Parts: sequence; structure tokens; C-alpha cells
Amino acid sequence: MTADKSPFMTDPSRSLQGRFLIAMPAMEDRRFAQTVVYMCSHGDDGAMGLIINRRADHITFDELLDQLSIEVAGASPANVPIHVGGPVETGRGFVLHSTEYKGTGATVQVGDGVGLTATTDVLRAIAGGDGPRDTLLVLGYAGWGAGQLEAEIKANGWLVCDAGPELIFVPPPNEKWSRAMATLGVDPALLSAEAGHA
Repeated sequence: MTADKSPFMTDPSRSLQGRFLIAMPAMEDRRFAQTVVYMCSHGDDGAMGLIINRRADHITFDELLDQLSIEVAGASPANVPIHVGGPVETGRGFVLHSTEYKGTGATVQVGDGVGLTATTDVLRAIAGGDGPRDTLLVLGYAGWGAGQLEAEIKANGWLVCDAGPELIFVPPPNEKWSRAMATLGVDPALLSAEAGHA
């Protein structure tokens, strides 16, 4: 298979916004081992994405609301999981969500059926039961400088595939990496065995 025909590579001139990065099994950076990253922006100046398959075990939704001084009438939803979005600005929050939620003007549509809000109004809405139908709440993000991500892809650090809301919001975190691999028809065990033998 020639490099220009490989489904694992991407045209560097094509924006990766709204697509997935899937960490290769041999990923050396432990912060990204077996991660799926949903790309929120990608251009000449760099890229930004959110890991969608790592749960945060150091904070609960109620604790987050308390830290942000968000008061809720009644009990807030107890089962709103928080995820680790990446190693950059780990105190900063983002919510990926279904696009029927419009927020107060701070919501942007990132990809097909996926919006992004980074203001506290969405947390108030979720806590009050008026939030988006589907949500993924993350703290922190993954960021790359100009040309850095393209270099990592060329060095076989990442696979690239189309993204959809069903993989972002539906499966449990521990299934997302293998399911993302499966969308490409890739067996991770074969990739592990062949790593470094391209």
C-alpha cells in the first residue's frame, strides 16, 4: 500500500476539525495512550482537540458547580461524568453537546451534530435539567503548535477518521478507542505487532 493511498494518513491541507484522532498503540506519550481526540479546530496556526475517552476521577459534577459558585435549585443530576480533555489548562472546562442546544451565543458548531460551549451557562442548564440532550463535559484540552500535529501524524502517532456524535456520546469511555479503530477496519493487535515496520 502506498503512502498516498493509506486510509491512516490525512491530506495536510485538509482541516481535521470535526474529525477524530486515534492514538496508535505504540503512542509514547502516556497522556495520550489509547485516546480518541475530537478535533475542535485545526489550521495553519495549530490545532486544538478534546480527549473523549478518559474519565476524571478527581472531581464530581457537584464539586465543579461548587468551585464555580453555580447554585442549583434542588438536587443537580448525580450522574454527570467529567472527563479529562487533555493536559493543557486542566482547570478550563468545555462541553461537547448535541446541536439542539444553542446557549447564549457562545456555542459553536464544530462538526456534524456536535456543538461546543465553554461558558458556565451550559453547566447551569445541565444542572437545572435544561441542558443539551447529549453532553460530554471535559476539563483541559489537547493543543498543538503550527505543524506539530501534522508531524505527529506523519510519524505514525495518530490515525485519522471521520467523527460522529454517536461515538462521542454513546459508548462508555473504555470502548471508544476500539470502536474508533473499528470504523477504519483496523485490528489494534495487528498494529501493535507491526509498529515500526512500515
